Amino acid sequence: MNEPPRRDLQPLKTNDTATILAGMGLWVVALVVLLVLQPGPDHRWWIWTCVSGLCGGLFGLWYIRRRDRRSPLPAAEEPVEPATAIPPAPHMPSPPTADRSGAVEGQERPLTG
Repeated sequence: MNEPPRRDLQPLKTNDTATILAGMGLWVVALVVLLVLQPGPDHRWWIWTCVSGLCGGLFGLWYIRRRDRRSPLPAAEEPVEPATAIPPAPHMPSPPTADRSGAVEGQERPLTG
């Protein structure tokens, strides 16, 4: 079949700040639990893993805010919502419909007589 080329998909609009904040919240919860339970000396590195996760989240917040300030998307290139991420199919002719007599629209009736 000779199909027309499809348009490129647009990026989805996401809330990166909320995603990073949720991840940081999980690191905070893990850190508080570890500070309360006081792991043994062999497992002190778990605390530093949580601290590293928080630092990574702070870097991520800084990075995406800087990215969004420096390159706002032009109005014509705004990302589409996830529900409309798939471009609409090219216009297809509607299927023929039959009227009450059984004749199909767009087709000639056979002559009787």
